Amino acid sequence: MDAGTGYTIEGASGTWEVVIGLEVHAQVISNAKLFSGAATAFGAAPNTQVSFIDAAFPGMLPVINRECVAQAVRTGLGLAAQINLVSRFDRKNYFYADLPAGYQISQYEHPIVGQGTIEIELDGGITKSIGITRLHLEQDAGKSLHDQHPSKSYIDLNRAGVALMEIVSEPDLRSPEEAGAYLRKLRTILRYLGTCDGNMEEGSMRADVNVSVRRPGEGFRTRCEVKNVNSVRFVMQAVEAEARRQIAVWEEGGTVEQETRLYDVARGVTRSMRSKEDAHDYRYFPDPDLLPLVLEQGWVDALAAGLPELPDAKKRRLMARHGLSAYDAGVLVAEQATADFYERLAAGRDAKLAANWMLGDFFAALNRTGRTISDPPVSAAQLGALLDLIADATINGRIAKEVFEAMVETGDDPAAIIDARGLRQVTDTGAIDAAVAAVLAANADKVADYRGGKEKLFGFFVGQVMKAMAGKGNPALVNDVLRRHLAGGG
Repeated sequence: MDAGTGYTIEGASGTWEVVIGLEVHAQVISNAKLFSGAATAFGAAPNTQVSFIDAAFPGMLPVINRECVAQAVRTGLGLAAQINLVSRFDRKNYFYADLPAGYQISQYEHPIVGQGTIEIELDGGITKSIGITRLHLEQDAGKSLHDQHPSKSYIDLNRAGVALMEIVSEPDLRSPEEAGAYLRKLRTILRYLGTCDGNMEEGSMRADVNVSVRRPGEGFRTRCEVKNVNSVRFVMQAVEAEARRQIAVWEEGGTVEQETRLYDVARGVTRSMRSKEDAHDYRYFPDPDLLPLVLEQGWVDALAAGLPELPDAKKRRLMARHGLSAYDAGVLVAEQATADFYERLAAGRDAKLAANWMLGDFFAALNRTGRTISDPPVSAAQLGALLDLIADATINGRIAKEVFEAMVETGDDPAAIIDARGLRQVTDTGAIDAAVAAVLAANADKVADYRGGKEKLFGFFVGQVMKAMAGKGNPALVNDVLRRHLAGGG
């Protein structure tokens, strides 16, 4: 199904629709920068990862990093996009202190990747296709630091020259929820591909949010760009805040001016940064130091053959092979580490039971302990061993939950906990017979009611027998023995 969220905003004079497009800047995973050999590691001391090229020393010539090109192509293939075998680098001219050359090497008219699509999942099982306009490679700028001294700004050029992929969507998004779903899905794809780590808190992925509003059925109105938003939550908030600001402007008889704005997290509003530049303001022209980038189709095909299974394909496989619901499979593949954990857990076991345990008790334990799937309190092997003990009737499901909690607290293996606490399931029919007989003898009035037609009392008897056996009775055997006794079989 291809549909949207049906999201609209009611203004003072009627209904408004929000139109959103995202420009996502994703830092390429590579050991060196786009045009120099300087390192790209996060967190280094200021200005310790800067080459003469990054600092724009006269006479220094850029040399393209082949791995950065490969990462861009892999990303384009993962977005089902057109790979352009011939692309070109341009100079985008503007003057900031953290851009020492006075221009950014980017791509404009001839990007390395053309049109593609992303499928996003929305509430209610709805899916929607979001168009990708282009992906191009460019250098990152440095970083200006304004809080080190009350009257001075400092420049850190460690990020200058780091390779970025700018991924531009079509204006196909229609709500904060769709924008959030798109950004999460894009981040998941990049992480599966290994082309960007998606760590928005470190600045390796950030979004420029283009927002406009219109009456339903109208053409596009003027848009504003909210710059450098660094979390999914803030992107959604920025869309809402900017849309409501624009609606107020239009309804008061004003005109929305095209401009670049910033999202003020503390106040929950956007504020003006500068008038929005058009392409001609940057005076793009082909970079004279770089030849056109020409790719061989065979090289692109080899990269395509080496791609991992991507989240949509993995979701379909889990649904087909294991009978998982679309929702459960979607949650399990949302992060590659989660999908890998599940696949290890489900291997050779009841895959639905494995999914239920992961989505229930295991995820609850992660939240409660503040741990992550990469550093869980219970490993896939340990949780798998617990499921095996359920499968071979060593313990029942109720006892398994008690054992799991002990595993989270102690880190011990399930078998050791079961033996130390005497939790093995009772499968001795003689012991179950005795417990059933005692419960029925103590509740003779209810036995008469059951035999008189009140069959719902069966659950009461099961509960009483399990309580008498400290929860260790085999549920299937308890049910069988109870039915026999209640039928008068003794």
